[in-house]
Amino acid sequence: MIQFPYRQRWCLLYLWAWGTALVTNAFQMERIAVASTKARNTQPLSMISNGPPAFPVRVAVMGGGNFGLALATVVARQNIPTTLLVRDETTAERLNKDHKHPRYMSDVELPKLIRATSDPHTALSDATYIIHAVPCQYSRGFLENVKDYIPPGVPILSASKGIETTSLGFMADILKDCLGCDRSYAFLSGPSFAREICEGVATVVVIASEDLMLADDLAELMSSENFRVFTSKDVIGVEIGGAVKNVIALAAGMCEGLGLGTNAMSGLVTRGCAEMRRLGLTMGARPSTIAGLSGVGDTFGTCFGPLSRNRSFGFRLGQGESMEEILATSTEVAEGVETSKALVQMIKTKCKGYRLDLKFPILFGVAKILEGKQTPREGLTGLMNMPMRMESFDEKSWYSGSGVTQSSHEEHTI
Repeated sequence: MIQFPYRQRWCLLYLWAWGTALVTNAFQMERIAVASTKARNTQPLSMISNGPPAFPVRVAVMGGGNFGLALATVVARQNIPTTLLVRDETTAERLNKDHKHPRYMSDVELPKLIRATSDPHTALSDATYIIHAVPCQYSRGFLENVKDYIPPGVPILSASKGIETTSLGFMADILKDCLGCDRSYAFLSGPSFAREICEGVATVVVIASEDLMLADDLAELMSSENFRVFTSKDVIGVEIGGAVKNVIALAAGMCEGLGLGTNAMSGLVTRGCAEMRRLGLTMGARPSTIAGLSGVGDTFGTCFGPLSRNRSFGFRLGQGESMEEILATSTEVAEGVETSKALVQMIKTKCKGYRLDLKFPILFGVAKILEGKQTPREGLTGLMNMPMRMESFDEKSWYSGSGVTQSSHEEHTI
């Protein structure tokens, strides 16, 4: 037998005891994990502030458009019964029979776990979670019609983006006005084209909620190897990004329709994101949210992606078509059109200062084009002839010698 000096024997004994403790602890942690997993498999995700939901988990999706179909597909692929609330029973029957929508993405086959109905009681009465995917401008009227069928306390996940033209409110404001404040709300955003989601292409989004436990539950419920969900508490930041990016996409489409190159498109989108950030800081959003999936990320997808409705709308404007011609031949809603008008009114209401059009030239310029006050070409000329200045207003204090930028200060104080 090998003999070790006393000190070495003591060290070996210590290492043996330490290793034994680690192995024992690992076995204990594994048993706890197994027990936790078994418990989780037999209990549904928690419904915040209202106790656990009824088993099994069921999800209802309000809105049978492209994005409603996409999110219903995401949930159904998780083996969760999913009910789709659509406008009419004829569409519901076609969906249930053919597993395809007769109008939207009609070539895409939907999971068989999706059942469609036009009856709000059937769709909503036993829902554990409800996803709202009705366009922003139609949301208030829709919610007023179905609110009596939505059970108390059931959380709502909104996938709609925009600013209501009548109230200048975001979706968080509309939902609370219609459904009250006695339930939790969450908001999904990020670069996510409906067709790519249905085709199983890798997609990354963010869900924001003041109730972070609800955001975590929804992220776990929806996440898969093809659909990744991050979470946030910055609801206003996510909503601003989701609304403003559609207006920037209209401008990007006009830029392409005018036949301008990559230089112009890249510069336009970058300056548009700067305006988004400036508005976000004014309204209390975190700069990191604007720079994240719901802000810059969604803007890139909407401005450069071939499936973008807002970009396509702007492209046709840049080609010389009138608003009336485009609207008459469009089958889908380009949210940026109405959002643009509301956004300018919101800026005038929320932002202080003189000549706000110089701080938000792209957002104001798109609104003027949509109102018929200038052409896309005139809007481009106006942007290129703006007074020379620093790239960012927020950097003035840095150049004055303080060494700390206003934006840096704001990032640490928000």
